[in-house]
Amino acid sequence: MLRTGIIILAAGNSSRMGRPKQLLDYKGKTLLQTVIDEALKTNFKPVIVVLGANAEEIAKHHQTDEVTFVVNDSWEKGMATSIVAGLSTLINNDSEIESTIIAVADQAFIKMSNFNNLIEKQKETGKNIIASKYAETIGTPVLFKEHYFDSLLSLTGDEGAKNLLKQYPQDVETVVFEEGEIDIDTETDYNHLISQQ
Repeated sequence: MLRTGIIILAAGNSSRMGRPKQLLDYKGKTLLQTVIDEALKTNFKPVIVVLGANAEEIAKHHQTDEVTFVVNDSWEKGMATSIVAGLSTLINNDSEIESTIIAVADQAFIKMSNFNNLIEKQKETGKNIIASKYAETIGTPVLFKEHYFDSLLSLTGDEGAKNLLKQYPQDVETVVFEEGEIDIDTETDYNHLISQQ
């Protein structure tokens, strides 16, 4: 089994929502807690959560020894800074880490199987990038083998990891993530999610 850590990006300020979406309640727990819980059900360690905006308030609601929280003070400079903060921490925690899965805090329907499927597909295909596929696009959670760690660490600004998927299409394989396109950016998104419970 690949030595794999999970990085959950939760640093954004939810500008379109107007309040921290990481703390929105869904089925009795926060959106962020939902993602953390599913990550912790896997055998992948460590699980690292990158906080930024409202870090103190969010951390207060998610006290657990099983997760490493990192505060990205440069979160306003874009998503790349959170990927770099998370991956640097991951490598410092475990110098023998072989791959990382990058997830986000607002995919309410994520399950342990979404993480495990990425590893299965990697073993099956030998590709270095395995992305989730939904609604005509590919995205998170996404697995990168260490082959791409330097590329991830050199991302800047608003460049997400998606740029690497576009750059190296021949090294990308995908797995289907049912309902993966449902992320929560606005009150309308959230109200729609709650109405479906």
